[in-house]
Amino acid sequence: MHPDLLDYIQRYVDLSEEEIALFVSYLKPRNLKKKEFLLEAGQVCRSRYFIIKGVVRQFYIDKKGNEQIIHFGVDNWWITDYASVINKTVSHCYIEALEDTQMLELSEEDLNRLCVELPKADQLFRKIMEKTYIAIQARLEFMMSLSGEELFQTFISHNPDFVQRVPQYMIASYLGMSPEFVSKIRSRKK
Repeated sequence: MHPDLLDYIQRYVDLSEEEIALFVSYLKPRNLKKKEFLLEAGQVCRSRYFIIKGVVRQFYIDKKGNEQIIHFGVDNWWITDYASVINKTVSHCYIEALEDTQMLELSEEDLNRLCVELPKADQLFRKIMEKTYIAIQARLEFMMSLSGEELFQTFISHNPDFVQRVPQYMIASYLGMSPEFVSKIRSRKK
């Protein structure tokens, strides 16, 4: 097993060597080149992905044709389109690599089998969903209660590596701001 994934799992559940081997047996390596799509709108998402190394973005295209980024995934994070994978419906989102990205894929079908064989996996993914929900709730709270400048500064202070790895206009999209507004904030800080 990749050491970062093992560390990640051990934060939530304790697994024996046999349980680790079982968990790993369900994972399949997946690599994306920069600008390659993992998922495109109109497809059904069938897996969850643990990012070993790399950056991806999840976005949709609004009625005006603008890309609206709803999520990023970086090293040691899971990414999927939960609505599509859980409901088995077509996705309205795209997931695209912003860097060459190494991942481990766990199909929903394999996850269900794994959870039967290893109930701790069910506990692990429940905890991941809880953390995901908490992060989304915090993002919404920040977006509704902070000024644009405060929101940008909060995001940067909580995610300093994003500034180096994600273009500024994508961070602006994620925060619901124009790239010009983010440029003004950054120039005032200099």
